[in-house]
Amino acid sequence: MSKRTQSIRSLFAGGGEQPPTDEARQPVQRVASGAVRSLKDTFSEVERDYEELKRQVAKGAVPVEIDPELIDPSPFADRFADQDVEAVEALKTSMREHGQEIPVLLRPHPSAPARYQIAYGHRRVRAAGALGLKVKAYIRDLDDDRLVVAQGIENSAREDLTFIERAVFALRLEDGGFQRSLIQTALSVDRQEAHRLVSVARAVPAWLVNAIGRAPKVGRPRWQELTDLLKTAGAERRARKITEDVVFAHKATDDRFLAVLKALKAGEDRPSAKPAEKLIARSPAGEAIATMSVAGRNCKIEINRDRDADFARFLMERLPSLYESYRAETPPSDQ
Repeated sequence: MSKRTQSIRSLFAGGGEQPPTDEARQPVQRVASGAVRSLKDTFSEVERDYEELKRQVAKGAVPVEIDPELIDPSPFADRFADQDVEAVEALKTSMREHGQEIPVLLRPHPSAPARYQIAYGHRRVRAAGALGLKVKAYIRDLDDDRLVVAQGIENSAREDLTFIERAVFALRLEDGGFQRSLIQTALSVDRQEAHRLVSVARAVPAWLVNAIGRAPKVGRPRWQELTDLLKTAGAERRARKITEDVVFAHKATDDRFLAVLKALKAGEDRPSAKPAEKLIARSPAGEAIATMSVAGRNCKIEINRDRDADFARFLMERLPSLYESYRAETPPSDQ
């Protein structure tokens, strides 16, 4: 028997030159088969929970945290974002004190991997970004139709879109190729109201809508009145003139609407008055003695006061006799 074989045998047989220690004499502790099965079951349960969680996240049923830098606006904007300053500030205060209580809804960006687009909750995304916080969000695979319906349902439930925001949203959807029936669903309106929304948004120039803003107190009747006034001659020119006034930008959005409406109600452009027709009486030497201007129903004779005040009085004294001579020499006109 080789020396190597003897060494191996002594190792497993407990032999060798050194006597076994007390520690070596202790029986080997074995794990019961039941405990092993229990541990395996625990791992399996955790694995199942993890897979279920992944499925729930994929369905958008469980919110996750997303970096705001990875989130883009909806391609179909439904509100005037740059006029939400006060709302965003109020939301920032709330989120700073209480955190984000309601998750937003996002979809994976259709053309930019690892990015997302907002279905609803754009103000929460802006506030979280300003505060340096992650955004709590549901992630769902939405095509364009489902995206705009989700936007519309959320906003209809909140009732915070103004008439003109709804009108512009409806127009953007129609111009984007969406069917009128889907626009009705997204905005929870009937066919007639959808037609009104699109018609108003088409009639009011985009630059004027942007200048006026959200106008939350202005409903459909007055916007329709504005569209009718815009059809009159020179109306758009007058509207642009009032919006370029330095005071206009400092007005509240509802007051801006009223200012434009008032300017258009002032009436159609009238032709500018013709310059007064003037006749000049001259002396034999060619010097101007008097000037007569004709404007409307009146004739006005002007004489230089500094030079010819006495002549003016002389003329006034003789006007009655001159008038009598005129009447005597001029045949009466046919009545």
